[in-house]
Amino acid sequence: MSVDVREIGDLGPDERVAFFERDAGIDAVREDVREIVGRVREEGDVAVREFCREFDGVEVGNLEITDQCERAFDDLDSDLREAIETAAANVREFHEAQLPEDWREAFGEGRELGRRFRPIDRVGVYVPGGTAAYPSSAIMGVVPAVVAGVEHVSVVTPPADELNPATLAAIHVAGADAVYSVGGAQAIAALAYGTESITRVQKIVGPGNRWVTAAKADVRGDVEIDMLAGPSEVVVVADETADPEFVAAELVAQAEHDPNASVVAVTDDADLAEATADAVDRQAGEREREDVIREALTNDASGVLLARSMSEAILFTEEYAPEHLSIMAADEEAILERIDSAGSVFLGPYTPVAAGDYASGTNHVLPTNGGARVTGGLSVETFLRSTTVQRLSEDGLGDLADTITTLAEAEGLEAHAESVRTRLE
Repeated sequence: MSVDVREIGDLGPDERVAFFERDAGIDAVREDVREIVGRVREEGDVAVREFCREFDGVEVGNLEITDQCERAFDDLDSDLREAIETAAANVREFHEAQLPEDWREAFGEGRELGRRFRPIDRVGVYVPGGTAAYPSSAIMGVVPAVVAGVEHVSVVTPPADELNPATLAAIHVAGADAVYSVGGAQAIAALAYGTESITRVQKIVGPGNRWVTAAKADVRGDVEIDMLAGPSEVVVVADETADPEFVAAELVAQAEHDPNASVVAVTDDADLAEATADAVDRQAGEREREDVIREALTNDASGVLLARSMSEAILFTEEYAPEHLSIMAADEEAILERIDSAGSVFLGPYTPVAAGDYASGTNHVLPTNGGARVTGGLSVETFLRSTTVQRLSEDGLGDLADTITTLAEAEGLEAHAESVRTRLE
């Protein structure tokens, strides 16, 4: 199947819905997930082990595998070990730069106000795995929590007859305190409510499939979560100066994730649009996961779009609010200035999304499904809570007394007003 070029102005209502009303696809599994979560909450380790047998085909003995992670690191090929350490160091450096400082300042005479930041005590990180290798997800989830100063970071990752050593090594390098061999909805439930083996946490972060996402939705309220993430997304905004091979490479790379991935190139240049579509078709045929790529490229939320102007391309992108935004144009900064809603932005032809996925230092746990309109990706702030601090002198309180008492009495809260008068009389 080849990729067709469509004009934005010709998109029908159903086509616009596909682009702008994406979702995580969890409705189909909600009821099953609710049952799994309920059983883990009631039965603890017994239910966890049963679901490991049922869904992963693995008989899990000791759920905790923290020691295995250290051994995996020691046994790892030196090149891979160095790559993991370099990526973790870059992510650590970027997130250390995000650490906010406590502050207090004088606001007028006798009024001192400030803010302080403290880490959450216990956090759980979901790292996809099983027979696949996702060392990058381990780094992205654990390192910011460690940098924030979280006291106890637990990791859950799906079991397998032979757990992938790269993922285990990355968990060790990232600095997790405890690691458990459990995945899926049962892992989220175990973190949310605790079991005999798994420590209950206060917040759960990390990407996963729709079962994981549905479980996060189910436990939300009993535990904090980062976000409900869906399939991967990218929008590439390009002008006539862009190289169609580079634009196509971004689409193909994100399409490799999932048949449901949404991959979009939008340009105001017809020649670039056609050349990109041709390059996408050719590059897809050269990739190992061609079947997955082609399915993603031809789903309703993917395509090469031709805009009547760069302004139309920018308006489309802002409404789409992509997880990943790549800008390849003569003036990338000017385009970026006009787009507010994006999880992570990649400027210029030599900044592939894969750089952020693995090693540049930014976090790849990002909002999807339009979530970038209201929130950002995983960061140090995800693992911090803030407290406001204030101190008033007697004169400072006196200056505010009339304002406070007038508003308190207007709200019918006479005792509030008296709490001020008592101090001043």
